[in-house]
Amino acid sequence: MSIGLDNHGFSDALVILGAAGLVIPAFARAKVSPVIGFILVGVLVGPFGLGSLVGHVPWLSHITISNSGAIKPFAEFGITLLLFSIGLELSLKRLWMMRQLVFGTGAAELLGSGVIIGVGAHLFGVPWASALALGIALSLSSTALVLPIAGMTSGVGRAAFSMLLFEDLALVPIIFALSALAPNGSDDPWAIVWVLGLGLATIGIMFVGGRIVLPRLFAQAARTKSPELFLAASLLVVIIASLATTAVGLSPIVGALLAGLLIAETDYRSEVEVMTAPFNGLALGVFLITVGMSIDLRTILAGWPALLSAIVAVVSIKAVVTFGLLRWAGIRGGIAAETGLLMGSPSETTLIVLGAASQAQLILPETANFWQTVTAIGLTLTPLLAWTGRLVARRIERRIDGAPLGIAIPPEGPGTVIIGFGRVGRMVADMLRVHDQPFVAVDADIDTVIAARAEGYPMIFGDVARSELVDRLSLGSARALILTMDDPVLTVRLTKRVRNWVPNLTIVARARDVDHAAELYSAGVTDAVPETLESSLQLSEAVLTDLGVAVGPVIASIHEKRDALRKEIKGAAGLSREPRFRRLRDSDRPTSR
Repeated sequence: MSIGLDNHGFSDALVILGAAGLVIPAFARAKVSPVIGFILVGVLVGPFGLGSLVGHVPWLSHITISNSGAIKPFAEFGITLLLFSIGLELSLKRLWMMRQLVFGTGAAELLGSGVIIGVGAHLFGVPWASALALGIALSLSSTALVLPIAGMTSGVGRAAFSMLLFEDLALVPIIFALSALAPNGSDDPWAIVWVLGLGLATIGIMFVGGRIVLPRLFAQAARTKSPELFLAASLLVVIIASLATTAVGLSPIVGALLAGLLIAETDYRSEVEVMTAPFNGLALGVFLITVGMSIDLRTILAGWPALLSAIVAVVSIKAVVTFGLLRWAGIRGGIAAETGLLMGSPSETTLIVLGAASQAQLILPETANFWQTVTAIGLTLTPLLAWTGRLVARRIERRIDGAPLGIAIPPEGPGTVIIGFGRVGRMVADMLRVHDQPFVAVDADIDTVIAARAEGYPMIFGDVARSELVDRLSLGSARALILTMDDPVLTVRLTKRVRNWVPNLTIVARARDVDHAAELYSAGVTDAVPETLESSLQLSEAVLTDLGVAVGPVIASIHEKRDALRKEIKGAAGLSREPRFRRLRDSDRPTSR
């Protein structure tokens, strides 16, 4: 059998791959989440977009997705791979430490939001069984979107993950409960108990067997030195684990999460992460395209008041419940607020639960369609909710225990201003302390500010991307400005702004590489310190010293090499070899802006 270019499956695959190849770099360059791009592509090429015109314009079939159901298995596989990657970032010890958040806060969030939404639906005339089904379905949040946005290392990411993990574990019991509530459903509670018992036994066998089999499996794959075989082994583990949990009635995403946890306990975790990373982004993109394809703009325009009211109600209830529970659990207000808004939209699993509830005749098909549209719109709004959450968190965290987060700038000036208080900024501050040089540090991460202030560092909480904050730093009377942020674009922009304002201020900036250093010199820094250059010089110094070369000549040669490279970078930036900005005497400096 031959396969032509008009094959629908082949055409759909080309559209998906083309979308991934265009959306990810285009939106990354625009500093916009590709989540929005994938959903918009789904709206454009789906059956309610250009796909609806195929009957009138046949050639559109080559750039549209004709069968949305055909790519749904790929989307489900994408979610499975996402849970696998999350498992790789965890460890059994870390998971055990999170047990209170997972089974305490996570359970309370799911049940609390579900009951409140269900009661609200019942007040609008929905029968109790249907209202509770809707409440539980809409209380679920999107693992596929929340974790890529929040990450796993931030306070928001950890809080969100604990609740999302419980939701993923509870998905199968929820579906069983809906079946039991159905008009013709089974009233036998032992069916759920049997499935859960069998599932726990399967998970136990997987843990024991995985610890024995996986190290040997990956060791054999590593000995072949074949990346393809190593990748195949990784995917095989995911597939087998997912099939095992599916066979006993649990969700395949539970198996994928367990597979990631087990591999994370081996010595091959990093290699597996590198091998599977490209698949995660592509598979997530496929899922988001299917979400976009389910959005009918005409339906939205026709019923936008009801849809808007439903979205606002669901997001508000979930955000308030999540915020309250996290605060009760001792989480800081800013993190709790940002997490609540990020978790406010419904989930991809909401669509699964709505489908199960409709099949069980708990809700009418037209009701299911309405809330599926609400879910699709809510998923599209998740990046906007994340952005709003960050703004709200900053406003909440401007005060610590009622005290202002800023500090008073001394009348004689701030001394040295350090912007960015990560590893590099802290080291600079420590050296200034050693030599009794006054300084003020600024950082936009509230946890960093709190920890540093507790250690006695003079810290200001704020985002230097906001011009009003920079205006309040009294840079006109500062002795020097140190830029250590890990944001090349912001560093260049801030350098240009400050240089135009204070032409003679000493500005020293951290540069990512030599090209970035040249750009900073063009923008007006006094000195740029490329990370790659300095690490190479330090490595050379260590090697020469260990080889027995005298320390004095080594240090002299390192300084000579650094000066030569700095002149070369300045030359590439189009500057003269002489310093472009002379240092003023203290009496020459302006005392105010």
